[in-house]
Amino acid sequence: MRRSEHAAMATDVDVTERPSPLSAIVGAFVALFERILPDPYLLAVLLTLLTAVLALIFAPHHGVFELLGAWYAGIFQILEFAFQMILILVTGYALANAKPIRRILESIASLASTPRQAIVVTFLVSAIACWLNWGFGLIVAALMAREIAKRVRVDFGWLVAAAYSGFMIWASGLSSSIALAQATPGSSLNIVHKLTGSIVPLSQSIFTAFNLVPVVVLLIAIPIIYTLMQPPQSASVYADPDRLRLEDQPPTPMLPTRTLASALENAWVLNLILALAGITYVALTWAKTGFSLDIKSVIFIFLILGLLLHWRPIAYVAAINNAARLTGPLMLQYPLYGGIMGMMTGTGLAGVIAQGFVAFSTAATLPFFSYVASVIISLFVPSGGGHWAVQGPFVVPAAVHLHASQAASSMGVAMGEEVANMIQPFWALPIIAIAGISIRRVMGFTVISFVVALVLYGLSLILLVTLA
Repeated sequence: MRRSEHAAMATDVDVTERPSPLSAIVGAFVALFERILPDPYLLAVLLTLLTAVLALIFAPHHGVFELLGAWYAGIFQILEFAFQMILILVTGYALANAKPIRRILESIASLASTPRQAIVVTFLVSAIACWLNWGFGLIVAALMAREIAKRVRVDFGWLVAAAYSGFMIWASGLSSSIALAQATPGSSLNIVHKLTGSIVPLSQSIFTAFNLVPVVVLLIAIPIIYTLMQPPQSASVYADPDRLRLEDQPPTPMLPTRTLASALENAWVLNLILALAGITYVALTWAKTGFSLDIKSVIFIFLILGLLLHWRPIAYVAAINNAARLTGPLMLQYPLYGGIMGMMTGTGLAGVIAQGFVAFSTAATLPFFSYVASVIISLFVPSGGGHWAVQGPFVVPAAVHLHASQAASSMGVAMGEEVANMIQPFWALPIIAIAGISIRRVMGFTVISFVVALVLYGLSLILLVTLA
């Protein structure tokens, strides 16, 4: 990263040296986060200690042995998910470095020529991608931020924050794990079906006014608010475009030699066979079950497309090796978050929080208080499916008892999870790794996204649920 006086990028006609009132407030937040927010690994350590203390005080199963056992179990229960996140980062980044995808990203990035245009384009592309599929959206968000930073002289923390802010509508979109589970008979996470025998179709959850209205308002409001947050040039920190171009440069292909090893390394037919096998499986599966995307299918599609677009096996290997350098922080931090989730669920602490909010709810307020509880729980259990497994068993029976809306109550949990992401770095790790920036500066901006989304989703659950 370089300060503005060292940046060598396009002339910026939007930047003024006199910050707006909102920009001054955000600047204070950025300065505060840069001073007090530790490295994400240390933040995970501090959250581990905080969770342990809270569990020892408030959890029903609060013995030291139970606590340590839950922590240990959680560390290893998250390994599958952690490896999936590493694969989605590596395969997505490798795919983006294929020439055809790079041209698409460059074309979209060329739509922005000023910092404010860069913010609008980055956020909207990220948000739309996240609404379609959260895994796809995370990768697209980071890559768009990098691509635009090569072209436009813009504060990189501000830009990456706008990219990550698109993630706060994922649980209101087509890959919402909570909404999809309640719409799927037989799903292990369909708590509504287990307790009531009914399902909640997407027409009653995702495609409702109380869900879509705040999403649309955010799509309009966040670009406006972020343009008003633009840091003054004197306080801006820019990415080095030369560094980004160098890092994204595909490795120079080695000239094939007349050996069997070289022939195999450059045998495009091997990539083609694997890709055709993958395409056949996906086509047959979707023909039987209908179109759907989850984290496994997104990784698989990234892999298939990467094999095809890089064409030669050795070229794809080089792209994967280049992408793998980004995965260190994920391998270090995700096991710690697994331990935190293990303590929250294994000791019953998450249940205490959820039940506490349910206790004073009414039929009209249960969706809202489920939302508030979800925001708090998400700071410790930042996983949509795992979160629902903790909070759902309290919310669904309460909705039955109070005759409250099952759809709105479950979506309240989903909304709380996506909003809390703006102040919880768990899901930001892949974006931060790809973008190559400190979480401290980004979180100084996303705290504003958190406040805006917190209010909008909350108001929707209070005012619009009756329209569902």
